[in-house]
Amino acid sequence: MYAEITATDGASRRVLFDPGTYSRGFEQLRDLDLILITHSHPDHLDPGRFSQLLADNPDAELVLGAHSAGILVEVGQRDVVESRGHVVRPGDERSVRGIDISVIGGEHACIHSALPPSDNLGFILGGGLLHPGDAFDDPARPIDVLLLPIGGPWMKIGEGIDYLRVVAPRVAIPIHQAGLAEIHQNMHCGLLKSLAPDGTEIAVLEHGVPQHIS
Repeated sequence: MYAEITATDGASRRVLFDPGTYSRGFEQLRDLDLILITHSHPDHLDPGRFSQLLADNPDAELVLGAHSAGILVEVGQRDVVESRGHVVRPGDERSVRGIDISVIGGEHACIHSALPPSDNLGFILGGGLLHPGDAFDDPARPIDVLLLPIGGPWMKIGEGIDYLRVVAPRVAIPIHQAGLAEIHQNMHCGLLKSLAPDGTEIAVLEHGVPQHIS
C-alpha cells in the first residue's frame, strides 16, 4: 500500500508498505521517503521487483525486521540494507524522516500448527496509523486509521471484525484482499460496514490510487 503521510514538520512523506507479489503499480513510484516491510513472505516482499524499486528510489529509507533484511542481503542488497536500512524488532520506537514509528507484534498469525512460526511486525506511524502485517496484535493505544487485513490463509473475516471492534479506529481501510475473488471482497467489506463499532468509518479504496493520510 502507498500513502502520503504528514510528518512532524507538517510536510508529506511518501510511504510504501509491503511491495509484494500481489501488489501492482509500485514500480512507477519515485521519490519515496520510506519503505516498510512487515515480514518476508512473498506477498509482502517481492525480491525480484524490489531491487529495481530501490534503484529507482535512491533516497528511500527502509524499516524492516531481521529476517526481511536477510532476504535482501541474499539477493545482493547488503549495501542498501547497511546504508539505508533500519532493522527493528517489537518494542522499538524510531523516528525516520520525521515520522515516528512504533513496532509491535513479533509473530505471524498461525496458518497451521504443522508449519513453523514466522516473523511479523506491526507498524504504528505518527502515533495513529496502524499496519498490523499478518496478525491481529493489540496496539495497546488509540488508533486513528487501521489498515485492516480482510483475507488470507491465516485468518477468517470474523477475526478481522473482532479486531476492528477491539481497536475501534476512526477509519478502517481494508487491505490484504488480492487473494479473494471480487464477490468475496465485496462481501467482506459489507460485513465490516454492517458490524463496525459506532464511530468507525470503513473506507474502501480504489486499488493503485495514492492516498494522503494526515
